[in-house]
Amino acid sequence: MIKSFRGRLEDGSQQTIRLSTNDGLTGYRVMKFRGVPTNPGLASMEGILQIFTTERSTVPTVSGTIDFTDPTLLGICIVSNTTDVGSYGMDNHVIFDNVKFNQDIFITFTDNQDTGEVNYYLELEQVKLDLNEATVATLKDMRASE
Repeated sequence: MIKSFRGRLEDGSQQTIRLSTNDGLTGYRVMKFRGVPTNPGLASMEGILQIFTTERSTVPTVSGTIDFTDPTLLGICIVSNTTDVGSYGMDNHVIFDNVKFNQDIFITFTDNQDTGEVNYYLELEQVKLDLNEATVATLKDMRASE
């Protein structure tokens, strides 16, 4: 089963996607992650959307970085927008599709150029976890949040 989520984020903000269950046997995997500027062609933007398995204590409003060595990172989407006529934005994304999780996830947005806003669209594949997979997924999240 595919579950989809959509929302809007301001520069330096974070949203929680509630996924945790009582037994932890329902897991998820990111299938699609896209970003669209709220004002295409009207405001310049160099934005970074990121999905994490743990909540961020702060989200930068400038100089956002992407760190593929972070074990809590599930995927990224770079959203670019310009006010120049004839220039088109880009939507680059990377998803670590081999990662299964069973807890809440957190989406952050940083606009490296201005203080823009972005819309996001997220698709998750719902998967059944056996007891061992559920235990491993839960322990990974607990260790990463310490």
